Amino acid sequence: MTRLRMGVVGGSIAGCAMAVAGARAGAEVTVYERSDGELRGRGLGIVIPPALHRELTGVGYLDAAMPTVPLATRVWVTRVAGSRSAREFARQPGPVTACNWGLLWQALRRSAGSSPAVRYHRGRPVLAVERTEAGRALVRTESGAREYDVVVGADGHRSLTRRLLAPDLRPSPAGYAVWRGTLPLSALAGHRRPLELLRDSWVTLGFRGGHGIFYPIPRGAGEGEGADDRLLAYAIYAKPHGTDAPDTAYVREIADEHFPAEWAEIVARGAHTAMTCHPVTDLHAPGAAEAPFVLAGDAAGVTRPHTASGAVKALQDALCLERSLRGSASPAEALGRYASERTPEGARLVELGRRIGRAQVERTPHWESLDQAGVEAWCRDTLAGTTSYLYGGEGSGR
Repeated sequence: MTRLRMGVVGGSIAGCAMAVAGARAGAEVTVYERSDGELRGRGLGIVIPPALHRELTGVGYLDAAMPTVPLATRVWVTRVAGSRSAREFARQPGPVTACNWGLLWQALRRSAGSSPAVRYHRGRPVLAVERTEAGRALVRTESGAREYDVVVGADGHRSLTRRLLAPDLRPSPAGYAVWRGTLPLSALAGHRRPLELLRDSWVTLGFRGGHGIFYPIPRGAGEGEGADDRLLAYAIYAKPHGTDAPDTAYVREIADEHFPAEWAEIVARGAHTAMTCHPVTDLHAPGAAEAPFVLAGDAAGVTRPHTASGAVKALQDALCLERSLRGSASPAEALGRYASERTPEGARLVELGRRIGRAQVERTPHWESLDQAGVEAWCRDTLAGTTSYLYGGEGSGR
């Protein structure tokens, strides 16, 4: 695969990871990122399986010095019926490595930039991707067109590359939204029990019609100053209120109506250092690759965030592409191997996200009546025979 020319559409986490994969497999890689600024400011929280993090640092995709927050346990909390008190009703093994999105992107960007085989173009939006008569891939930008042996679509949920391979594919709305953001850890001041839980655990807070997730992440550059080097990340799932715009007031309204008093006060205190809101959807491309094109990350499929597989899937896609390129005699063979592994995994994750969404948002249980045994039985029913690193097993992402 030496002298293979690979173009990557999109320079975010998926794009940088695929650039590293291509360079490690011997390709000359060109990355086209439409934004002309640094992406590091997107400092929301994400989690990845500890085994995957170890693998990525072991082989050189990530620097072991990148700040992370290891968490070992998942704690389930709800509000006591008829009061504002909190009740912890279950604990499960839930090892995750919590990351700051911006720091993860920076680490992958440095790894890609350290290779002389990678050229990264900022402020270079791709206008079109096309298939030539000779079966090669063409990338068009304002400055012209260039042919490649392989083009990776890492251009997100509105992927131009996916549109070429599956022009009629559309996302399926779930009917609810997720608000994601971060708070300074000072918001926990005076709340002894939440502070204790969040030292080495992540918390699921259940309420009728939705739930919230809370966990600490490292503070990124430019994300405010404070005595602590961590932020509190959250994701709150509920019915939308008529707009997709981030709305701190609405998040606080949800918390005040449904959360125990101490958790509602945490959400209400201080400035939210970051916030985004988007409707929850899912989408799965019928094939993760069709020579000479490859789809990675959200371009290949959008899973509901309950699976915590957005960045995880993109990183696993990159490792799979590297293995496929190294073990194949031609680009077409490599992409065939990639598709055979990543297409069914994408479909599995989409279905898993739908099941979790039904169980934790659309048809929430009576949280106040659940106990340890009830949660474990409910989780088994939700997983329905499949696996997830969020539910009691470390694994590498499954």
